Amino acid sequence: MFRRFSRMLRSFFGFFISVAENPELILEQNIRDMNDQVPRMNESIAMVKANVTLLEREEGKYKNDLNDLTAKVKAAIQAGRDDLAGSFAIQLEQLRGALARTQGQLTTARAAFDKASAVKRAFMLEKERKTQEALKAIADYRRSQWQKKVADVMEQFEVTGISATHDEMVRKIEETTAVNEARMEMALGNVDQQKIKIEEEAEKLRANELIKQFKVEMGLISPQPAPELAEKTIGAREAQKGM
Repeated sequence: MFRRFSRMLRSFFGFFISVAENPELILEQNIRDMNDQVPRMNESIAMVKANVTLLEREEGKYKNDLNDLTAKVKAAIQAGRDDLAGSFAIQLEQLRGALARTQGQLTTARAAFDKASAVKRAFMLEKERKTQEALKAIADYRRSQWQKKVADVMEQFEVTGISATHDEMVRKIEETTAVNEARMEMALGNVDQQKIKIEEEAEKLRANELIKQFKVEMGLISPQPAPELAEKTIGAREAQKGM
């Protein structure tokens, strides 16, 4: 009982291992995995792009504020309010520092976005190449599996055994034919050939007599005298010569 159970477990795990190692299934899973990476990559690139957009907006705001403060500094100086102009100048200096930091971050963010976009393009090209390669390999694998099935079926045909049986039966028929021909020759050899020839000649003579009778009846030839009448006629002729 334990052996049967262990054998069943081995066959069960063996089946799953064979399925897991199926090249077609692995390649199909690889294609799905590559396709699944595209949305995640797009999401990451979108986050990088969003950071660039935020920094661009922040840069624009800083530039607007910088223009406003510059105008205020100039206006305060023109109004003779150096104290107010100094306050605006300090704010302007701080704003320029913040703008410089933002512009530095924006440069980095744009470079990150460009790099992410380049990585995506490279990934998509590689994904397309691997997908086509996998599809071709899957098609080749399916074709090889079909060829394997055909080969397995063809191997089941016992051509050699059929040929051997065929040759044996032909040989038996040839032997039987030869034996029967020999028996016929022996049987014909036991028949009285002379008797057969005599009977054949008698048949020919009888046929000739029948033909002559038909010709006489048809008036084509004159009837032959009977043998006794012919002898009397010859004897009378010889007596007349003696007289």
